Amino acid sequence: MARRQTIASDISEQEQPNSQQKAAPQPPLADRSSQPDPNGAASKSPWTIEDSEELYRIQGWGEPYFSINAAGHVTVSPKGDRGGSLDLYELVNALKLRNIGLPLLIRFSDILEDRIERLNACFAKAIARYSYAGAYRGVFPVKCNQQRHLIEDLVRFGKPHQFGLEAGSKPELMIALATLDTPGALLICNGYKDQEYIETAMLARRLGHTPIIVLEQFEEVDLVIEASRKLHIEPILGVRAKLSAKGIGRWGTSAGDRAKFGLTVPEIIHAVEKLREANLLNSLQLLHFHIGSQIPAISVIKDAIREAGQIYVELSKLGANMQYLDAGGGLGVDYDGSKTNFYASKNYSMQNYANDVVAQVRDICNERNVPVPTLVSESGRAIASHQSVLVFDVLGTSDVVSDAPVSPDEKTPLVIRNLYETYQSITVDNYQEAYHDATQFKEEAVSMFGFGYISLTDRARAERLYWSCCRKILDIARQQEYVPDDLEDLEKIMASIYYVN
Repeated sequence: MARRQTIASDISEQEQPNSQQKAAPQPPLADRSSQPDPNGAASKSPWTIEDSEELYRIQGWGEPYFSINAAGHVTVSPKGDRGGSLDLYELVNALKLRNIGLPLLIRFSDILEDRIERLNACFAKAIARYSYAGAYRGVFPVKCNQQRHLIEDLVRFGKPHQFGLEAGSKPELMIALATLDTPGALLICNGYKDQEYIETAMLARRLGHTPIIVLEQFEEVDLVIEASRKLHIEPILGVRAKLSAKGIGRWGTSAGDRAKFGLTVPEIIHAVEKLREANLLNSLQLLHFHIGSQIPAISVIKDAIREAGQIYVELSKLGANMQYLDAGGGLGVDYDGSKTNFYASKNYSMQNYANDVVAQVRDICNERNVPVPTLVSESGRAIASHQSVLVFDVLGTSDVVSDAPVSPDEKTPLVIRNLYETYQSITVDNYQEAYHDATQFKEEAVSMFGFGYISLTDRARAERLYWSCCRKILDIARQQEYVPDDLEDLEKIMASIYYVN
């Protein structure tokens, strides 16, 4: 089995998972009239570099780090639009000459540095634009990537910006304590906490860190009070609010009344009262919320910021020593390049995100005469997603057999004759109906085979006819401006499967 090798400042080897199979990326139906036919049919025009750019949408998701050069090779610009690029194909060939074969995981630490620079620059620009009186302090969630080389690089690159870390467990807290050496950088302590976790976080203050223990379960209030009395350490505390604003996408349940972590508004009020009784209300300095990862729509972020901002000013009015507003994660990555609110995309830029966070918090605080907080975000994927590339061999492909069918005779089972008749009758006027008919006849053939009414050879012939119908229908659908909803998945159904390792 091949082993994946990681290429960066040094070369190491890691065990490679078993061979994978993936469907080849497919563009919209109407955009593929010039794509080569995997079954050998002549294309309508020669395949060009521009066709590849459109097919893989590299200008949508790759900018400013990935593009295609005049030779048709993928290029990487580790410093983004600040200049300098390399040919990924030539790099892989050069590594092969050093007996470093595929698969390879190639890390570009300059991309990691550039992402940190961009995020801080966006917030700096927003702070200047809206005359925001506070500052921005980003943190990286260790859970997004616990690899030592990445965390150490991130801490080093983040030093000029006092960029910190977020820990969601005791092991992650240990990682953060061992690597974070930036004066003034925040150490956000999230996740489930037992007594040992809380005491370790408090003791980190004596080591010169700035740990903020975020209360995410109401039971943690008593644990914090007990640990503070035991260790004679005044902690820095935060509270995570369960917002009514709902997230969307795959991680949308991170927010809302039934979210796993966070305190409800009544619990927040109760926590304030308990901290006041324990003379620790002055320790409550941060409000945190999290509405999910990979938020595709900026409207969701705006709604959450608006609600969280009101909670922040109310906590300040209640006597808490509020200093920080932690907007959590959610800053998305445009994986498919569509710039929409689809779950694999986002309809906003990093600058849009920073502008909305800064502007809304400023407006809310100014309206209520409360000093603006230091803004914190826990952007993980937006920082770390671009910095590594996995290069692997394509070992083979599996294509749908859709060759021209042979005319059946009178002895052929009726279901096969029906499929052939459907194939012969497909036109631009009835291709949607023909798809439904072909699907029905194929299902009938499978059912009849299960009851022993047709032979294995007959079933094979029925399946070949079905795929021939699908190929003919797909060729027509690609030429249409509008494609019916029930045919949208036809590209994926007919896609080649690539076997890689």
